[in-house]
Amino acid sequence: MRALFLALVFANLALYAWSRYGVPEDTAPAPLSRQIAPDKLKIVAPANLPPPSSATKPAASAPVSGPAAPAACLEWGSFNVADAPRAEQALEPLGLGARLAQRRSEEQAGWWVYIPPQGTRQGALRKAAELKQLGVEEYFVVQEEGDLRWALSLGVFRTEEAAQARLAALRAQGVRSARIGARETLVPKVWLQVKGVDAPLQLRLKEIARQVEGSELKDCP
Repeated sequence: MRALFLALVFANLALYAWSRYGVPEDTAPAPLSRQIAPDKLKIVAPANLPPPSSATKPAASAPVSGPAAPAACLEWGSFNVADAPRAEQALEPLGLGARLAQRRSEEQAGWWVYIPPQGTRQGALRKAAELKQLGVEEYFVVQEEGDLRWALSLGVFRTEEAAQARLAALRAQGVRSARIGARETLVPKVWLQVKGVDAPLQLRLKEIARQVEGSELKDCP
């Protein structure tokens, strides 16, 4: 029994010694020891953090261009029925083809350019011959009964400004007896419409329109 008791005592002492001195300490390095140059590590407060660089900011989306503006439709006029073919000839160098069309309307004319009544038909015809000699082809002899019978009309216009422009052109041709007067009447007119007009074509149309006194270039209705 004594021997057994001593054996148990020595076994307990051996177990205690092994648990106390036999198990090696944890040799794993401390967290900072895992860092590269831990002595240079600095802790910065959130308020002192530098702003994110532009490289980290999301790029602004590029503006999306809308659909291309549709080509315009312009019309040039207005012209008397007799004058419309000459206006179309002025547009021939543009090669418009099917893009050129006519729009007919009736306009309230408030002004006209005319030569006063010549008294008789023969007098009106003589005056008409003088106009032809001066190169004036746009006129007609008034034959209706009334105070203006045997007068010669040289054009009717919506505005006084357009009538003044026509009178100035006639004076430049040598017509001295023409004058302007008020006359309310409905007159058939022709507008020349051009479709699919881009910026370069619009400039050329403006140049042509400027060469015809009293004409107007505007958007199609």
